[in-house]
Amino acid sequence: MINESMFSSKTDNWETPQDFFDKLNKEFWFNLDACATDENAKCKVYFTKEQDGLLQEWGSRTWCNPPYGREIGKWVKKASEESSKGNLIVMLLPARTDTQWFHSYIYNKYGVEIRLIKGRLRFGNSKNSAPFPSMVVVFRTGI
Repeated sequence: MINESMFSSKTDNWETPQDFFDKLNKEFWFNLDACATDENAKCKVYFTKEQDGLLQEWGSRTWCNPPYGREIGKWVKKASEESSKGNLIVMLLPARTDTQWFHSYIYNKYGVEIRLIKGRLRFGNSKNSAPFPSMVVVFRTGI
């Protein structure tokens, strides 16, 4: 059965697949999950919606899978700003290369690496793949 919320704006939360995160964590050794819930946090230290990661100082090695709704550009901007302070920020994002946030903070920016993901991820406990492609963006601008 298809999870219809995946094809609508009913949710903007897309829980990172654990095995996918584990591979990145082996490479980057994250110490903070900037956007999580108590149920899906990937690091011991994390910010919930109530704590609002957009208002917090991020860690030196931060993981961020932000809400994929209209506010996503604010999260990408925050990642860019935190990176400029010398922090390593890694984000899981929808591969929306036509957006303003992509061109303002990611594409052709110094110290930013784009990793396009082959195929489509299965988020959370979904039996189906996401209806959109994804990318990992690594911000190393201040490193």
